[in-house]
Amino acid sequence: MLKTKNIGLFLGPLSFVLILFFFHPEGLNRQANAVLASTAWVSIWWITEVIPIAVTSLLPIILFPLSGAMELSSTTASFGHKYIFLYMGGFIIAIAIEKWNLHKRIALNIIYLVGSNIKRIILGFMLATAFLSMWISNTATSVMMLPIGLAVINEFNTRLSKKDQDNSFGKALMLSIAYSASIGGVATLVGTPPNIVFAGVVLETYNYEITFFNWMIFGLPISLFLLFICWKYLTNFAFSFKKNEFPGGKEEILKLKQDLGPISYEEKMVGLIFTLTAFCWITRSFFIQKFIPGIDDTIIAIFFGIILFLISTRSKDRKLINWNEAVKMPWGVILLFGGGMALAKAFEISGLSIWLGEQLISLKGLNLFIILIVLIAAVNFLTEITSNLATTAMLLPVLGSLAVLLEVHPFIIMTGATVAASCAFMLPAATPPNAVVFGSGYLRIPDMVKAGILMNLFSIIFLALMVFYILPILWGIDPGNFKSLNL
Repeated sequence: MLKTKNIGLFLGPLSFVLILFFFHPEGLNRQANAVLASTAWVSIWWITEVIPIAVTSLLPIILFPLSGAMELSSTTASFGHKYIFLYMGGFIIAIAIEKWNLHKRIALNIIYLVGSNIKRIILGFMLATAFLSMWISNTATSVMMLPIGLAVINEFNTRLSKKDQDNSFGKALMLSIAYSASIGGVATLVGTPPNIVFAGVVLETYNYEITFFNWMIFGLPISLFLLFICWKYLTNFAFSFKKNEFPGGKEEILKLKQDLGPISYEEKMVGLIFTLTAFCWITRSFFIQKFIPGIDDTIIAIFFGIILFLISTRSKDRKLINWNEAVKMPWGVILLFGGGMALAKAFEISGLSIWLGEQLISLKGLNLFIILIVLIAAVNFLTEITSNLATTAMLLPVLGSLAVLLEVHPFIIMTGATVAASCAFMLPAATPPNAVVFGSGYLRIPDMVKAGILMNLFSIIFLALMVFYILPILWGIDPGNFKSLNL
């Protein structure tokens, strides 16, 4: 890893200099050349993680103005994109949910309801993890679910004799938490960062808004089906269990529930705010806007985030959330958003995205479904070794221009790349949830690769089918017509 970082340290600025001063192909204007040079430096440092990814995301603020890629004011404005504030508002609500242990209560109740059958326990964990991941970060969800999962595994092993103890249950449960955290994030616009980046790039490039509802009617069916397939795969094919029933499993979950005590006033109030936020996000485009025309998903998130600072606890001595708690949101991800939005803007205004798209003209003539398969597979496996957020931030502007040249609707290939970035199941580095469960000690890399590769392959085919056949119906677009939807 250190060697990779050392190579990246020098390769990043070297590529910038070489492209800026010596790479001048026909059709590439000076501004686009500067954007390409800057993007090469940023991309290499993102991939090799020479410095933290978030810090690398600040490079455009230096490189763009000095190289002539984009003015400083336009570059820094990208870091204040409205979707960044949508994420901030959502995360304030998530912090409040975690602060008052509402997330744990939701998870334990779901798990308790499914019973003590081994396979059903795994299903309970997957449902709880996926549901939470729809609203709070995949990382936070998996971190929260991990100790609950470990407690159940330990209890399972203590109730069995040594010869009956089964590592398969521990491995399956850990993987189920990681996979369902990633899968659950696909369901909503705020579920995982690539979804927000996609919406941001579409708004910047086409002045078209992907609403919370737009995304959910497409993302939720994907999430539910993948979750079911993943559960069946882990419990019936990837692993076999010596015991079908968890000895005293329901009692252990009940004990964990009882440890939480009765639901508090604070939990009820946070739950109410959370429910109202989700309701407004889902119904905004077809209901709330009829009464408040100017309302937006970002406004909803920030409004309810502020409300949490106004509502007192039962003791009246403090609020449901304070600033010292709110500032613990993942500023690194927010900066990465900003860097991604800056790249998207620069690609658009410089004409670089069009030029890059022209270089991929060889794909023209191929069947669109084949193109989708190739693209989704490429993003899927690239995400195994790079940040899914960085990957989508780099690719989406290029894919938009590629769509023009291929004479297909840009949403088809851009959405395919976005959902593919959330379906990397093989390596610990692929996603934060994978890294979290790998740290439990129950899994080795061969375990993850063996179980994850088939999930990867299935997701590639399934996502391609959903994007090609179902997305056009749900969003009212013509896959073979760039002009549809009035872009």
